[in-house]
Amino acid sequence: MNINHFYELSQLSVGTHFYWTINNYQIHGQVLMTSWFVILIITLLTFLSNFTLKRIPLSNSTQNLTEYITEFIVDLAKTQVGIHDYSSWVSFLGTIFLFIFISNWSGALLPWKLIELPSGELAAPTNDINTTVALALLTSFSYFYAGIKKKGLSYFNRYVQPAAFLLPINVLEDFTKPLSLSFRLFGNILADELVVAVLLSLVPLFVPVPLMLLG
Repeated sequence: MNINHFYELSQLSVGTHFYWTINNYQIHGQVLMTSWFVILIITLLTFLSNFTLKRIPLSNSTQNLTEYITEFIVDLAKTQVGIHDYSSWVSFLGTIFLFIFISNWSGALLPWKLIELPSGELAAPTNDINTTVALALLTSFSYFYAGIKKKGLSYFNRYVQPAAFLLPINVLEDFTKPLSLSFRLFGNILADELVVAVLLSLVPLFVPVPLMLLG
């Protein structure tokens, strides 16, 4: 297949976007802006919590908050990766978890729509299919890397277990996971923001009604 076909496929997008052109390539500028904002929040939270470390942090301090988040991520890594191998994956899982968590809530809590762009609109980074596909591919590559690193080429024996006739199904399952993960996250966030937008559009219609009844 011609490589131009893959390039045309990568140009598929959903909705209207604010494009930046870099070396004849168009990228979604609004996604980069909101992604940088999320990364800035994570960076500031990290520096503020580690700027004045205390052996016993105050109950309302950022250090106490980040320690709670770290403990949660460590427990998550132990559960998903295993007690023997979890330590090397804490930073990766923590980065992915914090980015997705803050990205999702930024779309629900921040009034991105108030900032006008020449085209398109600001929204949560995970509201863009390109972001969710990138996260899903990164997770899948890490999944294969971990398996090959631990078991070598014998890792691929799992595709013919418990029976060889399951090979196509097992291969299909692994290679469709990025598609499933990316569209699931994208769909959830897109639907959430659409519901919020509809509710906000109904506010001018229903808020005056109780006041008219009372008046």
